[in-house]
Amino acid sequence: MSVLTRDEAQTRAKLLDVDRYTITLDLTTGDETFASRTVVRFTARAEADTFVELKPAELREATLDGRPLDPETLEDNRLPLKGLTAGEHELRIDAAMRYSRTGEGMHRFTDPTDGETYVYTQLFMDDVQRVFAAFDQPDLKAVFDLSVKAPEDWTVLANGITSDLGDGLWQAAPTPLISTYLVAVAVGPWHSVRTEHRGLPFGIHCRRSLAPYLDPDADELFEITRQCYDRYHEKFEEPYPFDSYDQAFVPEFNAGAMENPGLVTFRDEFVYRSAVTDTERQTRAMVIAHEMAHMWFGDLVTLRWWDDIWLNESFAEYMGYQTLTEATRFTDTWVDFGVMRKGWGYDADQRPSTHPVAPEEVNDTASALLNFDGISYAKGASALRQLVTWLGEKDFLAGINTHFARHKFANATLADFIDSLASATERDVHAWADAWLRTTGVDTLRPTVTRAEEGTYTLQVEHKGSRPHRIAVGLYDQDVADEGRHLVLRERLDLDVPQSDSQGPLPIGKRPTLLLLNDGDLTYAKVRFDNESFKAVTESLSGLPSPLTRAVVWNALRDAVRDGELPPTAYLETARAHLPHETDLALVQGVLAFASTYVADRYVTPEQRPAALATLSSLCRDLIRRTEDGDNPGLRLIAVRHCINVTSQPDTIAAWLADGTVPGGPELDPELRWRVLARLAVLGATDETAIAAELERDPSATGQEGAARCRAALPTEEAKAQAWEAMFSHDELSNYLFTATAQGFWQPEQTELVRHYVPRYYEDAVALAARRGPAIADAAGRWAFPDHAIDEDNQALGQACLRDADPIPALRRKLIDQLDDLGRALRVRQM
Repeated sequence: MSVLTRDEAQTRAKLLDVDRYTITLDLTTGDETFASRTVVRFTARAEADTFVELKPAELREATLDGRPLDPETLEDNRLPLKGLTAGEHELRIDAAMRYSRTGEGMHRFTDPTDGETYVYTQLFMDDVQRVFAAFDQPDLKAVFDLSVKAPEDWTVLANGITSDLGDGLWQAAPTPLISTYLVAVAVGPWHSVRTEHRGLPFGIHCRRSLAPYLDPDADELFEITRQCYDRYHEKFEEPYPFDSYDQAFVPEFNAGAMENPGLVTFRDEFVYRSAVTDTERQTRAMVIAHEMAHMWFGDLVTLRWWDDIWLNESFAEYMGYQTLTEATRFTDTWVDFGVMRKGWGYDADQRPSTHPVAPEEVNDTASALLNFDGISYAKGASALRQLVTWLGEKDFLAGINTHFARHKFANATLADFIDSLASATERDVHAWADAWLRTTGVDTLRPTVTRAEEGTYTLQVEHKGSRPHRIAVGLYDQDVADEGRHLVLRERLDLDVPQSDSQGPLPIGKRPTLLLLNDGDLTYAKVRFDNESFKAVTESLSGLPSPLTRAVVWNALRDAVRDGELPPTAYLETARAHLPHETDLALVQGVLAFASTYVADRYVTPEQRPAALATLSSLCRDLIRRTEDGDNPGLRLIAVRHCINVTSQPDTIAAWLADGTVPGGPELDPELRWRVLARLAVLGATDETAIAAELERDPSATGQEGAARCRAALPTEEAKAQAWEAMFSHDELSNYLFTATAQGFWQPEQTELVRHYVPRYYEDAVALAARRGPAIADAAGRWAFPDHAIDEDNQALGQACLRDADPIPALRRKLIDQLDDLGRALRVRQM
């Protein structure tokens, strides 16, 4: 399939104005294809040739201004439109389109629980052409008039309010001007809960089999939605620009959510079938806030081309966390951002594939798809948070509102955005944008504390990097009242880095026990400690008063491990000492995730791994004992999950599974049962009979994934061969079942068993990606990569693949990132 280049898009945008799409979809034509009829009314400004995008199973008929077009001229998803004259035109397309099983285009899913079928669209980037013919680029906005023929017991959801006309025919209200990639439908026998807020219809929707789990959370979901809606209307002068607000939780969704105007789609794992922590509920709430922010930044005002994708994602990421903090019960969201999301940005920004937040050139849609990463989300949001710190929120919001007023229902660029901000302040926003948005890499800030005179000290900051930073410096002293176990904040100083030439070292008074750069986490930079502060961290980290301060410290330790400045065993020792006293769930989850997934599984040597797992097991047991009184079920749940993940001895968790409960709770719900069974599979302590029995107990879609994960994890040649064939030979696995199988296949405990699959991976993954496209390529690169084969042979095989095998862009990017992480793990092991 050809990709659209920026030059082609610019040429077509100069030629065409697109007025309206009239689209009719018939979803009653079978399980493999659906009928798509499209009428496009557009105006050409001059005589020229152009093309429309379409990827059909069969192009039945095409006419331009009543003149037949030859279907045989369709090539590489482009139908030529030759000899256009200046003036108005009408294009008609009648085609059969394929349903997707990979979350791209029109995805079709049959629920194994009850046999009900659901379909929904994900048209992002260039997948519109899988559903209807379109001039598929973001700056050719149009009105979309959509009707859908569906089985009579199905409900049709769309961007606008839908009307049931009878006999399975539904009509959606015409949209305002929106981009092609934002068109959405979700069709099936939905379970729906509806309400109104400020005269606007609100709805939440899920599969019928999930109704018992959605209904208890409906009030919470609506409350978060209302709170965010009201807060955005306090911030933004432009009112919500669409006629309704539906949120549909859909199966096998590739992203977290998608900001379709009026119909946001979410992965339906956010409908919780099992117990979750309050931090997980906060994450769901943040995604709601993030997607609602897109209604203004992304949907009302849309990027002109994909080089400005950060304008969508960074803004929504920043607004999601900030608005949740301001308007809901989740008042510590920046802690979760700091310990979970920010590391995603730091990691991405230190790889060979790094790019500026706002890259100057994104030449085509395939390249653009690769930029949906930790830089466009986490780094970009961090940059905006630093901008607000530097600019002030009042001027920031004034600039945002100017931007909305200037470009509503149209398209805008980075230059437009910066001009809008500059109109609200005397500060040099253009220079700030050049320094922050056009550069790559992570700055590092390192303190030097010097004795100035008797009893007083000064601070200088060594700045490795080029960006200006406005930070807070926290000065902490020991709390003498509790014999120094806790640290108290003496003072928080504001500091600009780099300092101006006229400024000398910063006086800080008496020597603090701990000096912390970037206290409050207001900038995006790695921070280090002076020697005395590092000693205080190892002794008193859990005694710091603020969870956000502790998040900054844990991130600094994480970065030091990855950079080879702190032994991974020292990180484990710090976690063992301080995590049993931690009260913030996001911090416990983030530290345990890094300690197990990276430190124990990759950074320590095979000889050190048993001791690392024993340390983590002991830590988790401490947390379980600490929560025996039942007053912190979220912390206990995190501890139980990780206790399962890191155990080396199957007897205890096997007893939990047999009893259906952890002693003292919690009872094992489906998520915990599958987690235990997966670990037993890795350890060779279960078999196919037990997996089949568990699947009979839980035949849901999640159960199907759990069974696939467990079967792939069994330590037998037969199980590994069957899993490999399912992933790389048959092309029948959906995106989710592929991921589950890949997650089970590679295990650190089974390195020798699967060693001969490492060279096979590169050849088979390249072929698979070429056959099945970007979504499966991404999953193959992320989940099926042999990331526990930490050796130079694996690295050499990967480099040869990149050099000689020509993987498609989505897989190439994943391989570059994975191989860089592999090289980092090798360097850490050599410390």
